[in-house]
Amino acid sequence: MAKLGDLARLIRSKNAGPFTLTFDVMFETDDVYRKVCASKVLTKASFASIYRVPEEDVTFFEHDAARAIKISIPRPAIQGSRDCGDIYGGQQHGPLVELEIPD
Repeated sequence: MAKLGDLARLIRSKNAGPFTLTFDVMFETDDVYRKVCASKVLTKASFASIYRVPEEDVTFFEHDAARAIKISIPRPAIQGSRDCGDIYGGQQHGPLVELEIPD
């Protein structure tokens, strides 16, 4: 098994406005992108479970032309609020890096 962090060219999280976080997983080749998508390890349901949000709050796209998976969720705290622990949303992608993708 390989980790998603080893297979992806880029995994990142960032703000998509003050109320939304977005995650991008991008791949260098079509083969690797297709392998990850076909594994069904990273899905709307699995992402909801990892980030402990209701599945209906997850927006999930597989973008074949870009060899990318894009996911958005509501921020747990409004950007810049007292409860916001990551004002730029750039530190939220960590759990995705460790996802194991079967061979």
